[in-house]
Amino acid sequence: MAKKAVLGKGLVSLMGEADAETAAMKSDSVLPISKVKPNKGQPRKTFDETELSELADSIKQNGILQPILVRKHGTSYEIVAGERRYQAAKLAGLDEVPVVIREISDEDVFKLALIENLQRSNLTPLEEARGYRQLLDEKDLTQEELSKILSKSRSAITNTLRLMDLPTEVQDLLEAGRITAGHARAILAVPTEEGRIRLAEKVVNENLSVRQTERLAPLFSGTEEPSKPRREPAPQSFKRAARELRQALNTNVKIKNVRGKNKIEIEFADEDMLAHIVEMIAAQNPYGDE
Repeated sequence: MAKKAVLGKGLVSLMGEADAETAAMKSDSVLPISKVKPNKGQPRKTFDETELSELADSIKQNGILQPILVRKHGTSYEIVAGERRYQAAKLAGLDEVPVVIREISDEDVFKLALIENLQRSNLTPLEEARGYRQLLDEKDLTQEELSKILSKSRSAITNTLRLMDLPTEVQDLLEAGRITAGHARAILAVPTEEGRIRLAEKVVNENLSVRQTERLAPLFSGTEEPSKPRREPAPQSFKRAARELRQALNTNVKIKNVRGKNKIEIEFADEDMLAHIVEMIAAQNPYGDE
C-alpha cells in the first residue's frame, strides 16, 4: 500500500495546478532560451511540423501568451509543461521565454507532462501507450487505478496498451501515420506476428479502410505452418529485467526472444538521449576501457 502514496494529489489536481499557473498567473521570470532544456522523460517524442510552424508564426506576432512551466535542474531549467511552446519559440528565433518556476518532484514531472499532452490530444497512440505503461510500471498501479486517475475507461486504457503488442514494423507504420489506431486494433486480431505484418502491408499498399481490415483479419489468422511451434510467452524474468532497465534508463525497454535469439531493445528519442544511455551503461563497467 505504501507505493500508492506516491500519487500524492493525483494527476488531475496536479494538472489543474499547472494549468492555473501557466494560464492564469503571470510568469515568474524571463529566461534565456538556452537555459531552458526539454525533459528527456517527456512522453511525447514527435511534434507536427506544420502545427509548430503555425505556432511559431503566432509567437512572432504576439509573443508567448502562456508561460512555460519549468523547474530548476542543475544550472539550467527543465520543462515540466509547455515543450510545444518551447519548440515553437526556438523556431521563431526567440532569445528569451517567459516561465513559471516551481519545485516539482521527479515522480510528478512525467505525470504532468503526460496529462498535459493527453488533455490536448497531442500524443500519438503509441506515445500514449508508452506513457500508460511507464506509469503502470513505475507507480505499481492497476489498469483500473490508472483509468480513474486519467478519467478514461479501463477498456480505453487496455486497448491503447495492446498497441505495444504489435510487431515493430507495424508500430513504425502507426507512428508514421500510415495506418490509424483503428487499423492497428483490427490487425491485433491476427494471432501471429507474421500475419500482422502482412496485413499491415496490405492495408498500406491498398489503402484499406478500418472496416475492410477487420473483414480481412480472419484470413490472415491461419497462415502458419502446422509444424511451426506456438510462440512462447516471455518469462517473468524478462519482464522484471525490462522493468528495471526502464526505470534505470528512463526510457522504454523490451526484452524478447526473436527466432531463437534473446534481444534487448532500448528506445531513444535523439542523439543526445543515445549518448546519455551509453554513458549510463558504460558507467556500470567495473573494468573501464581495459
